[in-house]
Amino acid sequence: MDHPSTPPWEAKKKTAPRGLLRKLVLWGLALGVLALVLSGLRPKPIPVETATVARGPLTVHVVEEGKTRIRHRYIVAAPVAGNMRRVTLKAGDEVRAGETLLTVIEPALAPLLDARAQAQAEARVQAADAARLRAQESLEMARTAAKFAKANWERVRKTTDAGSISISDRELIEREAEMRAQEVRAGEFALRVADYELAQAKAALLSLAAPAESMAAVEVRAPISGRVLRVQQESAMTIAAGTPILEVGDPTDLEIEAEILSRDAVGIREGAEVLVEQWGGEEVLKARVRRVEPAAFTKVSALGVEEQRVIVLCDLEKSPAAAALGDRFRVEVRIAVWHGPDVLLVPGGALFREGGDWLTFALRGGKAVKTKLKIGRSDGKMSQVLDGLQAGDEVLLHPPDTVKDGMEVVQRASAEPS
Repeated sequence: MDHPSTPPWEAKKKTAPRGLLRKLVLWGLALGVLALVLSGLRPKPIPVETATVARGPLTVHVVEEGKTRIRHRYIVAAPVAGNMRRVTLKAGDEVRAGETLLTVIEPALAPLLDARAQAQAEARVQAADAARLRAQESLEMARTAAKFAKANWERVRKTTDAGSISISDRELIEREAEMRAQEVRAGEFALRVADYELAQAKAALLSLAAPAESMAAVEVRAPISGRVLRVQQESAMTIAAGTPILEVGDPTDLEIEAEILSRDAVGIREGAEVLVEQWGGEEVLKARVRRVEPAAFTKVSALGVEEQRVIVLCDLEKSPAAAALGDRFRVEVRIAVWHGPDVLLVPGGALFREGGDWLTFALRGGKAVKTKLKIGRSDGKMSQVLDGLQAGDEVLLHPPDTVKDGMEVVQRASAEPS
């Protein structure tokens, strides 16, 4: 049987395509595996949160505990020595100036009539008269200043066009008029107290000069209108002249006393805005700084550290919510010490320290770039950028420890500064 013979070169041509295809498949598989390995070894972009650097207002506050106190309080003392009747009033009872009877002091044994006692009584009358004249002069000065401040405020209010005066200047002029009016009320209060003290001093002089049998009981009445704050001598007793009996004041006329660290008090100015928080109500009350006392005092903190603190007095604005506050109530004050109407702001969560420098990670071209900054003021949430960033730049918020300079990151969310 004849078999067809095949030339050797034709057999090689038939087997060559199979071998080449096998090699291509193997090389393709090897390259695919290599690509997968390289892809797995390549670091993946880290997801991060970012915020946009923008311009806006910034107010820096000093936060400290404070307590309310009645602005004008008066301690009623015994004008003469004698037998005091029991005080029936209790703390919180309402009193009216010149009408409410606080107690009665009956004459005791006749005192020894000597020149020294007579001279002392006359000196007290003269001192009380001089104090009344001083209070009257202070009241006239306060009325003059209040009249000028009110006229200035009326002129500004009536003639000011939109944009001709800044809002802050307008508020300062209005606040000046309010403060001068409060000074007039304080002067009137001081004059009433001076009249009361003069009358008591004259009564003491008359009781000293008159014989015991002709002396009448001395009625002690309320010098001002308000409420009884504290009764210091309640029981009937023999009392000496000048002994405190009770304390009265107006609980609706409150101010706030805050003890501020001296380094923070340096930046506080009279008329600065104050926010009153953590006082027991939901509403945030408003106040204004009236006075920063010039002398500091030493106070030991809870950690045993000696601190220099300064008393800052704030006028509490009257509101229905503030009526629930009383004398010596605890509050938390937030006092504005600096305000910038238009500054470049960066969130505090984007900043970190390296040595003495402030840095942040800026998002540029999909990579985290470590950037050195110059930071100004800060309110704890936002910080003022003086150099290193521009408006519109993206920065990383709370970057994880795995983020290094130049690493690729992917933006997960964007938060605008507020």
